[in-house]
Amino acid sequence: MTMSLTEGKPLSVIFRFSLPILGGSLFQLFYTLADSIIVGQTIGEEALAAVGSTTIVVYFILCFIQGFTNGFSILLAKSIGSGSKERAKKNIASSIYISVFYTLIITVITCPLCPLIIKAISVPEQISKDSTTYLFVILLGTGATIFYNLISNILRALGDSKTPLVYLVFSSLLNIVLDIVFIVPFGWGVMGAALATVLSQLLSAILSFYSAIKKYPLMRLKKNDWEIDRNILFANFSLGFIMGFQMSVMCIGQLVMQASVNKLGTEAIAGYTAATKVDQLSVLVNNAFLTAIAAYMAQNYGAGQEDRISSGVKASIFIVEMTNLAMMLTILLLEPYVVPLFVSDASSEVFNYAKLFFYFTIPFYPLLGLLIVFRTTVQAVGNTKVPFIACIVELFARSFASVILGSVIGYIGIVLSSPLAWLGADLIVICSYFNRRKKLRDNAN
Repeated sequence: MTMSLTEGKPLSVIFRFSLPILGGSLFQLFYTLADSIIVGQTIGEEALAAVGSTTIVVYFILCFIQGFTNGFSILLAKSIGSGSKERAKKNIASSIYISVFYTLIITVITCPLCPLIIKAISVPEQISKDSTTYLFVILLGTGATIFYNLISNILRALGDSKTPLVYLVFSSLLNIVLDIVFIVPFGWGVMGAALATVLSQLLSAILSFYSAIKKYPLMRLKKNDWEIDRNILFANFSLGFIMGFQMSVMCIGQLVMQASVNKLGTEAIAGYTAATKVDQLSVLVNNAFLTAIAAYMAQNYGAGQEDRISSGVKASIFIVEMTNLAMMLTILLLEPYVVPLFVSDASSEVFNYAKLFFYFTIPFYPLLGLLIVFRTTVQAVGNTKVPFIACIVELFARSFASVILGSVIGYIGIVLSSPLAWLGADLIVICSYFNRRKKLRDNAN
C-alpha cells in the first residue's frame, strides 16, 4: 500500500502518488456539491445562502486544521526519509497530543462565538438564524475533522495515499445519504446538513485509524513512544502552527471577500456561493497536489537528495498546470449550467453574479498552481519564514482588493482579489526557491 518517494522518475512518482489524493479531493468536492444541491433544491434559495454565508468561516477552520496536520506529516516524512523509525514514532505521538489540544481550544473558543461571528461577517438578518445553527454544529464537530485529517496525513507521510481515499469515498457517500435522510423525512433543515457532515467525517476517521494501526507497525505506539520528547513536540507544534496559520491567513482574506459579498444582499450571496462551490474544484485539486508534493519533497530532503528536489519541482509544475488548464476549460464551458444545480428558480441577478466570478477568477488558475508548487517546496526543505511572508502578502492583497477595489468597481473588484493575491505571493516564493538553488550551486563550486 506504500511507495517510496525517494526512488524512481519524479514525474511518475509524484503523479502516481497524487492520484489517490486527487481522487479523494474530487469525492470531497462531490459530497460538498451534493450537500449544497440538496439544501438548495429541497429547502430553497435562502437556505443555500445561509449555508453559503458561513462557508468561509468553516473553510478558515479547515485550512488551519489541514495546515497544521500537513506540518506534522512533513516532519514525519523527513524522519522516514532519514530512516529513523524511533523518531517517526515520537513524531506520531507528538502530533496526536497537539491535535487533542487544538480540538479543545478550537471547540471551546468558537462555538460560543457563533452568533457574534455571523454578525461580524454581515450575514443578512433573514438567514442569520439558519447560518448560526449550521455554523454551531459544524464547529462542534471540529474534533472529527482534525482526527480524520491527522490520520490521513500520517498515512500519506508513510507513502500510503490509497487508504485515505477509500475512507473519504465512504464518508462522501454516507454524507449524501445522511443529508437526504436528515433534511427530507426528518425535516431538520440546515442543521441536518451540518450534522450529516460531522457524523460522516467522524465514522470515516475512526475506520481509517483502525485500518492504519492494523496495517502499519509504525502506528502501534508503545509506552515509551508516548513519553514526551520536548524537542520533537516543540518542532511539531512550531511547524504545525506556522503552516496552520499560513493556511488560515489565506482564508482571512477570503473571509473579507465573503463579508464584502454579504453586504450586497441574498442574491449576490447565492450567486457567489454557487460559483465558489464549483471553484472548490480548483482549491481541492491544488491542495491534493500540495499534499503529494510536500510528502515527496520532505522525504527526499530527509534523504539528502537535492537533485530529486529540483527535478521534482519541474515535474510538479507540469502536472499541476496541465490539470489547472483542464479545470479552467471545463468550468468555463459548463458555466451556464452551474446556478440551476443549486437553485431551481434563480433570478437573473444570481446568474450574473456567478458568471462574473467565473470570468474574473478562473483564467488565473495557473498563478495558483505556481504558488502551490513553490511555496510547498520551500516549506518542505525547512524554510518557514518565506512562505509565512508570502501568506501575509497574500492576505493584504486579497483584503485590499476586496475592500478598496470592491468599493470602487463593485463585485468585480471583490472577485479580482484572489488573482492579485496569488500573483503577490508567487513573486516571493519563486524568488526564494531560485535563490536557494543558486546558493547550493555556489557552495558546490
